[in-house]
Amino acid sequence: MKEIKSILKLYHSYKKNDTKSAIAQVVRLEESSYRREGARMLIYDNGTFIGGISGGCLEGDTLKRSKIAILKKEASLITYDTSKDDENQIGVGLGCNGVIDVLITPLSVNLEIISMLERIVDSRKSHVLVIIISQHHPLIPLGNTYYYDVLKSELENCTNDTLKMKLHDEIQSVLEKKKSKIVQLPFEGNEISAMIEFIPAQFHLAVYGDNYDVYPLLDFAKVLDWDISLVGNIQKMDKQKISGIQNLFQKDFKQRPNIDERTAIVLMAHDYKTDVENLKILLASTSSYIGLLGPKKRFDKIINLFEEEGISLSEFDKKRIHAPAGLEIGANTPEEIAASICVEIMSSFSDKEGGKLRNKTGPIHER
Repeated sequence: MKEIKSILKLYHSYKKNDTKSAIAQVVRLEESSYRREGARMLIYDNGTFIGGISGGCLEGDTLKRSKIAILKKEASLITYDTSKDDENQIGVGLGCNGVIDVLITPLSVNLEIISMLERIVDSRKSHVLVIIISQHHPLIPLGNTYYYDVLKSELENCTNDTLKMKLHDEIQSVLEKKKSKIVQLPFEGNEISAMIEFIPAQFHLAVYGDNYDVYPLLDFAKVLDWDISLVGNIQKMDKQKISGIQNLFQKDFKQRPNIDERTAIVLMAHDYKTDVENLKILLASTSSYIGLLGPKKRFDKIINLFEEEGISLSEFDKKRIHAPAGLEIGANTPEEIAASICVEIMSSFSDKEGGKLRNKTGPIHER
């Protein structure tokens, strides 16, 4: 999401300029690559760009090819094969070891891409884009992009009802698995290839606490470009350190953050009663991560209290409550603890264990 925001920021800064631009996006991968499907760059014909499609090995060539696409006013699909041991092949020896398809779409051809990206950053819901990657279909041009509204169950700006019908089940499969995929569909005597891109809502961090150790956690969340909510005694906190926090809630007032399944909650009031009362309320939320600071025996005490009060934890609760919060990395300082919590949140949302990559069997990313 941070990359999309950066693209939109640069685009709007150039909006009144005559400089022409294109979006380059990774749409298909075989084997490994530094970036995954969906990685984007915004490229201007003067060489200015933001975002990335690799670790630096493909961007230079993509800049050149984007200028050609902008000049021709035609979308193009470029295949980079970095898996071969060929010293003349772009990317060899620079960390890539796969086949990468990059779609370059001049914004003069499809300016709707920008409005779609704006919708993605403006709402807290999942999004689906359908991007045509067939190179020579006579009816559906390369680079056509459609937005699927998950609330209305509607594929927007696609005027072909037959194509809509063929894509429907594939889109539902992507939503169910929450994973992008490439599809090939028979259509009008030919075959349509499309990338159905799943873009989840941005991470949201809701912190309940107002002591000095909340500041490093907020700083890490800012760097990661998460949405942030803070509940505490806002009046006593360092105004400079909480500047830029989207949602501030005075703990004495009734208003509280909107919690959804992409929200991680961290209870760090350092007051037993406050954390207990907050936990009772937040158990009713759909958050998939609830972290509590403090030793394990402190949480055991909370469990015993809940049992005495007839409050039982479901299997979902047992899975999502992390107490003590954070991964075991030897953290001691507030900054180190904040890092361990943020990493645990990321691993939890990704359904990963958070172990060492060198001990992982198989590829780093699912293929």
